[in-house]
Amino acid sequence: MTSYPNLLSPLDVGSIRLRNRVVMGSMHTGLEDRLRDIDKLAAYFSERARGGVGLIVTGGYAPNRRGWLAPFAARFADRRTALRHREVTDAVHDTDTRIVLQLLHAGRYGYHPLNVSASKLKAPISPFTPRALSTRGVERQIADFVESAKLAKLAGYDGVEVMGSEGYLINQFLAPHTNRRTDAWGGDAKSRMRLPIEIVRRIREATGDDFLIVYRMSMLDLVPDGQTEAELIELAQRIDTAGADIISTGIGWHESRVPTIVTSVPSSAFTWATARIRAAVGVPVVASNRINTPEAAEAVLAEDRADLVSMARPFLADPDFVAKAQRGQPERINTCIACNQACLDHAFANKPVTCLVNPRAGRETNPVYLPTPAPRRRRYAVVGAGPAGLAAATTLGERGHDVELFEASDVIGGQFNMAKRIPGKAEFAHTLRYFEHRLNATGVTVHLNTTVTASRLVDGAYDGVVVATGVTPRTPDIPAIDDPKVLSYIDVLNGAHVGGRVAIIGAGGIGFDVAEFLTHSGGDTLDDWQSTWGVTTDPDARGGVTTIAPVDTAREVFLLQRKTTRVGAGLGKTSGWVHRATLKRRGVVMIPGVEYQRVGEAGLHISVDGEARLIEVDTIVVCAGQEPRRDLYEALQGKVSVHLVGGADVAAELDAKRAIDQATAVAVAL
Repeated sequence: MTSYPNLLSPLDVGSIRLRNRVVMGSMHTGLEDRLRDIDKLAAYFSERARGGVGLIVTGGYAPNRRGWLAPFAARFADRRTALRHREVTDAVHDTDTRIVLQLLHAGRYGYHPLNVSASKLKAPISPFTPRALSTRGVERQIADFVESAKLAKLAGYDGVEVMGSEGYLINQFLAPHTNRRTDAWGGDAKSRMRLPIEIVRRIREATGDDFLIVYRMSMLDLVPDGQTEAELIELAQRIDTAGADIISTGIGWHESRVPTIVTSVPSSAFTWATARIRAAVGVPVVASNRINTPEAAEAVLAEDRADLVSMARPFLADPDFVAKAQRGQPERINTCIACNQACLDHAFANKPVTCLVNPRAGRETNPVYLPTPAPRRRRYAVVGAGPAGLAAATTLGERGHDVELFEASDVIGGQFNMAKRIPGKAEFAHTLRYFEHRLNATGVTVHLNTTVTASRLVDGAYDGVVVATGVTPRTPDIPAIDDPKVLSYIDVLNGAHVGGRVAIIGAGGIGFDVAEFLTHSGGDTLDDWQSTWGVTTDPDARGGVTTIAPVDTAREVFLLQRKTTRVGAGLGKTSGWVHRATLKRRGVVMIPGVEYQRVGEAGLHISVDGEARLIEVDTIVVCAGQEPRRDLYEALQGKVSVHLVGGADVAAELDAKRAIDQATAVAVAL
């Protein structure tokens, strides 16, 4: 008996049997863009296939140059490329997994001057205004989609996914928001639907019945003048008739001002939209977005909201996601926490994609991240059980070393124990749960409530010591900073009393988190979230958006920074705007260019542009950065082989991505 009978059951689709209902959704890694990286791409997909996933969807490949995401980005348009991709498909087909190639035409989202769209309307996320396609130009795009699909079949792919969602070219034709045409490809809804229907119909004619066609459809555009529910249902039915085997869920355009996949989005938040399409078509439908555990995926299927479940980032975090679920070991899954820091933030900055909780992702052929068995068993001490210490200890243990982990507090996790208390970041606890089980599995001996000394480590005759002692909050040099009304962020997150008017010194990630914590007034249901962001289930609402409800907050908060740049400019590329918008709606006053004068009886005295001001507050919270804790490291110098990792090495806004990456690489090298 399995705990996930629906998720792990096979499904016949067209002429193909999928071994389970788990889809590894499309995720552009950067490995797609150069043929020289094909061996790395094959290794990346092969590892996920061996981990048990039923169907893999590749990152997006443009059918032509005009469809590029960026100059010289991934394109699938010639026989040489197709034959090289045999390395990918052969690697996946060594298992029972199936793989389809995603065909993605960026349209006006293309970051280059060759881009085209339904109409000459510039996207807010690209500096380039597209050229409106002529009637012949539309036909050429369709022909190129078909040619790419034929090449995908030559390459050994089981099918293609046609990207009709997220605001890319096909979506641009579907929505009045971007389609202002008056010819046969625009105007009423039926005419706007012609492009995807013709693409699917002609691919089916060209590739035959033994080739999967997945159509990725926008279930909610989340932009003004998007599609209505009736239009979406009609489109799905016509795509079904045109020859698609599967309809997959896409949610929101990239330019939408509604978050869809960051960690604050509730689990399975959009499956209601998928369910309404599923009820209207005869082909299997795939649910997606913010589904990151087998329990959540099983619930979606058990409640008939979908036939399959797509998870992309969860397979960056753990390629063995399915295998662990099959073994009845979900607690051992390295769960995606939807932080976006190493995946989407990297992708949108044209950097190779990896994963904060799994730095091996996308680097499967890189020996720096391959924990091979150690040639000789050694004894290591790791000091500090924050993310860096946990990564170092478990990687050393996995390699066969004898490891002891020392932690001064009574729990593992370090500053992650602070992060998980922030509203919307509760899933950070998943990482600590994973490491708890990982410590046991790798045989690490854990000493909690233990402040280890240099003399004890030297006397222990360890072959090496990894110091991951983390950081301590920095106290800025401001007169009267020791006033009782001044608290550190740790005090606040540990439950210290905070007044109704608050000044926060420091507007980095921690300052924003504290502001979120202090202004959150409850209301954590899906309905509350939809109200906050203006998402509606009203079938007649175009794009699924409505007026945003006003927000009541319990406190008046001032978020201050010394820098003269925009407050929050240094936050994550794909999540920072969410934090800024959230605090703005809650009335948080953000002030850059601040010079701190002193703490006074009535509050905080500052100056901005040379003008003195008094911020009258009851509480001042210091979020002014951190300083590395290196006293133990310095005491061990010259006495034992010692390695410094994480915040103790570089104290930079609690950068867990860098800490886990560095600690893993150090442990692999020892």
